[in-house]
Amino acid sequence: MRNRRPDRLSRQTIPDRPSRLAIFARRQRRMVRPALLVLVLLVLIGGTGIALRNSMSEASFAPMRARLIQLMPLHIAHITITGRNLTTEASLMQALGTTIGQPIFGFSVKAARDRIDALPFVDHAVVARHMPDTIIIRLTERTPFAVWQDHGQFELISRTGERVADQGMTGKDAQAFMQLPLVVGDGANLAAATLIDALAQQPDIRAFVTAAVRVGGRRWNLTLKDGTIIMLPEGEETPALARLAQYQNSMKLLERPVISIDMRLPDRMVIHQPPAPEPPKDAPDARPDPKTNPKPPGTQE
Repeated sequence: MRNRRPDRLSRQTIPDRPSRLAIFARRQRRMVRPALLVLVLLVLIGGTGIALRNSMSEASFAPMRARLIQLMPLHIAHITITGRNLTTEASLMQALGTTIGQPIFGFSVKAARDRIDALPFVDHAVVARHMPDTIIIRLTERTPFAVWQDHGQFELISRTGERVADQGMTGKDAQAFMQLPLVVGDGANLAAATLIDALAQQPDIRAFVTAAVRVGGRRWNLTLKDGTIIMLPEGEETPALARLAQYQNSMKLLERPVISIDMRLPDRMVIHQPPAPEPPKDAPDARPDPKTNPKPPGTQE
């Protein structure tokens, strides 16, 4: 009898071993949370892929973009531009359609890219959002640098003076053709880069220039919008234009009625003005008042 009691107690205190099914169910419960996390990640990735696919359609992506603006009020802090040489920053930003401080999801990337592609000097562009606050624009521009008039024929040329094959003077080509500097004469294509760079440093002068004519293969004459001729010295275009800009800023020289401005001499500038109209025969003799028509120092008529 004494030997049987411990056996009964041991049978009552030792629990039954769980079945294989219970062990499997317990293990599956432990895997539920990781599986849910994986599922959420897959949903997010799939939603992002759908959003990117739908972004190709402005109408499809517009409601989603508005929702993103509400949920993620991120703003543009940086706009990075590469490849811009001939395209003006003002026209590029206008085509982009957004600015620093605006919501980063507040504009259509595709629509912005299409507008930038339509700019005269742009061959194609890449526009991308770089989260959380940066817009990246990469331009591939067309190569024409100037227009060369050679014996009555107009040619698009590169910076080195080589002819550039154009696609016809219509559409974007015509716009680029009208905006590029015009150089005229034998050898003007090979010497254009130095002069155009010098003019770029003096935008107040460049705004008046319509053409640059190569004279004798040695120097330049600039033709202004009103027909005035500026004779530049050989090999000294940069200092001559800087001196001319000083006179323009101080006395608006290029806005006066002038036939030509000869800057070939380093120590003086000769200005040729149109002849004064003859006074009526019955009018008293009057001489021009030097106070009303001052001349730049070192000038001659």
